[in-house]
Amino acid sequence: MNSQELFEQIKIKKSFLCVGLDTDKNKIPAHLLDAEDPIYEFNKAIVDATHDLCVAYKPNLAFYESEGIEGLKSLERTVKYIRSNYPEIFLIADAKRGDIGNTSKMYAKAFFENMDFDSVTVAPYMGADSVTPFLSYENKWVILLALTSNKGAFDFQFMEENGTRLFEKVLETSKEWGTPENMMYVVGATKAESLTDIRKIIPNSFLLVPGVGAQGGSLSEVAKYGLNDTCGLLVNSSRGIIYAGSDEDFALFARGEALKVQTEMSSLLEEKGIA
Repeated sequence: MNSQELFEQIKIKKSFLCVGLDTDKNKIPAHLLDAEDPIYEFNKAIVDATHDLCVAYKPNLAFYESEGIEGLKSLERTVKYIRSNYPEIFLIADAKRGDIGNTSKMYAKAFFENMDFDSVTVAPYMGADSVTPFLSYENKWVILLALTSNKGAFDFQFMEENGTRLFEKVLETSKEWGTPENMMYVVGATKAESLTDIRKIIPNSFLLVPGVGAQGGSLSEVAKYGLNDTCGLLVNSSRGIIYAGSDEDFALFARGEALKVQTEMSSLLEEKGIA
């Protein structure tokens, strides 16, 4: 999926919502545990209930890898189900990979060829040769970790040298590796005040913004400082949506929470003159 196709979906759905499929077997409704593949059945119900309200899904690989081979099978089934039934959806592998070139090449093959994701989150610490193998795939995306929403972000990301903070150095350097057509950036919603400075460096790039919802980030603040003329945002909510309900009607509760977010997004896009 290219940026224009993604933007068209944002306009059609009046939404820039990404739903995180951080599916924990210990948190899904008890009645699903009798199913042959509880994780897949949970994901399928969430997707069926929310696909018209969001433009992207973001499975977090840790939740599937923690279940061993069966968890990876659940992930594969989830991706295939979305591809078959809702092909307009943008799929993000939240894997946070980043290794030397040969290893990154294999990671890229895994996520883009074998698993058929549109994008994968990548850590930039090892530099260009750990990132560029992902950029060789047409209409596939790297989503580079730039400024994260966790408390530990302050350990390194705000370190300053000659007036430039580390996350700004990451942005300045990495934008030479790719383009706004194949590289997005992770910017945490809890750091919304930094979006003005970030937009000065990468005005045209899409930003994947976690931290809205359970982590306390403000959607209106993110939109105020982060929206550009083609939206340029994918705002993720995981726990606040998928675990909104815990009984047999859990998917209806998930839809209700997703609808609240989409409704606010629609208004924000309209204010910007996009939708």
